[in-house]
Amino acid sequence: MSLDRVLNAASVAIVGASRNPTKRGYQAIKTLLDQQFEGKIYPVNPKEKSVLGFKCYPKVSDIEEPVDLALITTPARTVPAIIEDCGKKGVKGAVIIAGGFRELGVEGKKLEQEMLEVGRKYHVRLIGPNTSGMMNLKNNLNLVGIRDVPKGDIALVSQSGNMALSLITEASVKSQKGFSYYVGVGNESDVKFHEYLEFFGNDPDTKAVLMYVEGMSEGRKFLQQAYRTTLQKPIILLKSGRSAAGKQSAGSHTGSLAGMSEVAHSAFERAGIIVIENPDELFPAAECLSSLPPIKNNSVAILADGGGHATIAADILTDLGVRIPELSKKTQARLKEILPFTASVRNPVDVAGGADADPSVFADCAKIMLNDHEVGGLLIVGLFGGYGIRFAESLTLIEEDAAHRLGKIVRKRNKPIVVHSLYSSKNTHPIELLRYYNIPVYDSLNVACKCIGVLAERGSYLNEYHAKVNFVLNWGAKAKPAGRKIIEDARKYGRRLLLEHEAKALLRLHGAPVSEDKLATTAEDAVRFAREMGGQVALKIVSPDILHKSDVGGVKLGLKAEDEIIRTFNEVIDNAKRFKPDADIRGVLVCPMAEPDLEVIIGTKIDDQFGPIIMFGVGGIMVEVLKDVSFRVLPISSVSAKKMMEEIRSAPILDGVRGNPPYDKKALRRLLVLCSDLVEAYPDIQEIDLNPIIVYNKGARVVDARILLKEEN
Repeated sequence: MSLDRVLNAASVAIVGASRNPTKRGYQAIKTLLDQQFEGKIYPVNPKEKSVLGFKCYPKVSDIEEPVDLALITTPARTVPAIIEDCGKKGVKGAVIIAGGFRELGVEGKKLEQEMLEVGRKYHVRLIGPNTSGMMNLKNNLNLVGIRDVPKGDIALVSQSGNMALSLITEASVKSQKGFSYYVGVGNESDVKFHEYLEFFGNDPDTKAVLMYVEGMSEGRKFLQQAYRTTLQKPIILLKSGRSAAGKQSAGSHTGSLAGMSEVAHSAFERAGIIVIENPDELFPAAECLSSLPPIKNNSVAILADGGGHATIAADILTDLGVRIPELSKKTQARLKEILPFTASVRNPVDVAGGADADPSVFADCAKIMLNDHEVGGLLIVGLFGGYGIRFAESLTLIEEDAAHRLGKIVRKRNKPIVVHSLYSSKNTHPIELLRYYNIPVYDSLNVACKCIGVLAERGSYLNEYHAKVNFVLNWGAKAKPAGRKIIEDARKYGRRLLLEHEAKALLRLHGAPVSEDKLATTAEDAVRFAREMGGQVALKIVSPDILHKSDVGGVKLGLKAEDEIIRTFNEVIDNAKRFKPDADIRGVLVCPMAEPDLEVIIGTKIDDQFGPIIMFGVGGIMVEVLKDVSFRVLPISSVSAKKMMEEIRSAPILDGVRGNPPYDKKALRRLLVLCSDLVEAYPDIQEIDLNPIIVYNKGARVVDARILLKEEN
């Protein structure tokens, strides 16, 4: 159901209306009056005749006129009955302020479920519960109570009222930008994050979506919607709960599935979302992305009136992955014509006192630098906006003229300018003019650089959009009948774990480079198989009751002599029985020993928030120690597989070190995509664990494979 009649409500009932100025039911009506809400207001309270001059109704269903939205300010226990009354009236949505639902435990969860079922029965969309409210700044529908909220084109979606207040205050004090909507998501009981995203993605008055997230219940749907939205407008997101304590706090606050999962950051970025980790950078990033064109070539120039700030800015931007190219000879020559001979003109450009008596030099330099085809954006650092304070008041007029020119340069060249100024907090007229032209000004060099960084990130994403995957899984499309039979046979005997030879058979069926193992039920079989394979072999216990074979002495390597194979065969079985006397032992797998080389791991699992994901990293017995891994939400493309390999700390090893040839990265990319396809082909798969995979200069081999199936419903 569309959220239009909810978020653009033309009439609102205030349930719990009060004549007591300290109550939310009074404050809500007062705010709507003070801010000249364009729609109709209906107080609801059976104990009152009127509130603030409005007739008060006993129930929502007693209101004679249609009602789009209800603000419910009464205690949690009263909410289900009120929602039912709203449903009978035909109300489209309700904003539920009260806490006391699933964030408080079992009883609260039951109450929330009851409320949700009533809402679904009558098609009433629910915002919250446990929410700070919502605002539509276009028609002055303020159901939060925060006053003097600046209007603009940024939609704010937050699971924290305090975070929202912080961002709104920051916008009021430090920016020309403002908000189109605010929604306090609360427990996300009914309306989900992806539904808000769809609404704001289609809203013509919203140019960017700013989000604070503690946890979400339908992460994959959110990624799918974000993938569609980010092509049209930017999404900027801060997700809390990276630490164990943060997850616990988020869970107790919202009752949601809380915390930053290990895969969330890469998933968000892959969907085109700008992920922010520092709250101080959250609003500035939204401000820039909603106002300025993106940097299309990941390359910027720095213009400074002092070497110190220029050097620091260059270091910060380099750490953010932004290129600082040397300016063309033509650009450098033009800069030399207008700057002192002591100026540095390569990039960063230091005017070296050239602006002390004439700050218009900044506009002159900016025009020249942004004409350079290598330059995608410009960062100005230093004193601009404060020359009238620092040197002479007469310079203020010159700065004002320069600010006008800088604004026009951005519009003409369609390249962004971000300004760092020591005088940002002074709000001088030149600085106000820059902000009028949507050129942001910051007193923090880190924040200014981060804004350049997100503009470059946005541009890079749009350039590479064709390589993205839309997070939609085509279940079963690539399954093979023989593969289905392997899984069905395991299910027939009540097993969730595919035996190793079954797992390898399934992998081989789809083209994976697995070893040609054979299952021996007697020592004589093991000797015969080893003789056929030639060279050394490994023996591995095969039992659905033993998950980690090496931990119980169930794996023996490097065997060749026949008597040694016979003795080891019996030893492996004895070790398994000693570990679990009643273990179901199917035999011993005889595997040809793989030539040693670099060991890597590929694994898949089901993430709580995003569903199937895949991992790549350094493998073998060190995987748990080094934890040098990267993650993606499935499905993945070959491009995503390549980036996964590039992200691990050990990535340079794959290119060959100390004279060794490079490893076969194409084989690994194929194997990563194959595992992605396998999960998509067989929805029964819960986990895949390929460890180790030995990769060579040419080719790779899966040495050990484990596939776990989902529990049957």
